[in-house]
Amino acid sequence: MQTFWAAVFVFGLLIIFHELGHFIFAKAAGIKVHEFSIGFGPRLFTLPRGETAYNLRLLPLGGFVRMAGMDPEEKIEDETRSFNNKPVLHRMLVISAGSLMNFVLAILILAAIFMVQGVPALTPEGLPRLTTVVDKVVPESPAEKAGLQPGDQIIAINGREIESWEQVTEMINTRPGQKILLTVRRTGQIKEIPVIPQPDEQGNGKIGVYPAPELQRLDLFSALAAGTEYTVRVTALIINFLGQMIAGKAPADVGGPVRIVWEINRAAEFGFFSLLQLAAFLSVNLGLFNLLPIPALDGSRLVFLVVELFRGRPVDPAKENFIHLIGFGLLILLVVIITYNDLLQLFQR
Repeated sequence: MQTFWAAVFVFGLLIIFHELGHFIFAKAAGIKVHEFSIGFGPRLFTLPRGETAYNLRLLPLGGFVRMAGMDPEEKIEDETRSFNNKPVLHRMLVISAGSLMNFVLAILILAAIFMVQGVPALTPEGLPRLTTVVDKVVPESPAEKAGLQPGDQIIAINGREIESWEQVTEMINTRPGQKILLTVRRTGQIKEIPVIPQPDEQGNGKIGVYPAPELQRLDLFSALAAGTEYTVRVTALIINFLGQMIAGKAPADVGGPVRIVWEINRAAEFGFFSLLQLAAFLSVNLGLFNLLPIPALDGSRLVFLVVELFRGRPVDPAKENFIHLIGFGLLILLVVIITYNDLLQLFQR
């Protein structure tokens, strides 16, 4: 049930913001909007407000904003409010606004995280300032076998009070193969956990834990600036990966709805902030994906508008819609193939 609601939250957030971008810019350009829908297929719920119907549909695989003039066979009462009668640059803004809102969503999510949870505090040397709280436990490590858990705060080792992570590593590194007694604070309770460090290649004792960084909360403007910087950096990394994948320098690692839900479930297990971080990452991915020049996506519609801008007249709407229809069918086929591959990988885990 946790996975279901987490998936509804993430997918709903991404879809609503994406379609909201199209909707807001269409209204700003004076275009009549017939319908704002979340999902595809039969309508489950409708809320008429003015000239627009707000719908919730059966299949939660996306959404759409239906504007006057986008259907070449539609009879329009007021041609001045038709999508196709607006200047090309206005239409390009309306089409690209969905992806733009996905980037804005990523910035807002990250800014909220940086304000509430914080960002890693740095030492004067520019290194993360570490706490004595366990962030991660290595699977099959002495720490995991002894019962240490993420979130445990190490407050003493062998009865000696601990004040820094450097003290933790020093006492563990110098005692390979020796039983040590960790005193930890877990959800307000004190527990004593015996563990035997294993020697590494250099002979230092290791128990298999990573420390949590000290977090520093940011103010609103600093958080927005940091969220913007992080979003730009993630966008650049994704574009670079796509370039390497197209050039054959990186494996074609593409996930569909099943893999995304699996990742959402994993993120939800680590807490709400991890789920928000994943939502921000997926929002950037969705924004970029929709800008690709693939028929039926926003990027393809932008290509037709660029052609119209340079040739001075639009492409035949019937031909354009036919191309989008074929592209949509191929896109659905691709999703089916990717979903099948995701299921195979899931069952092999």
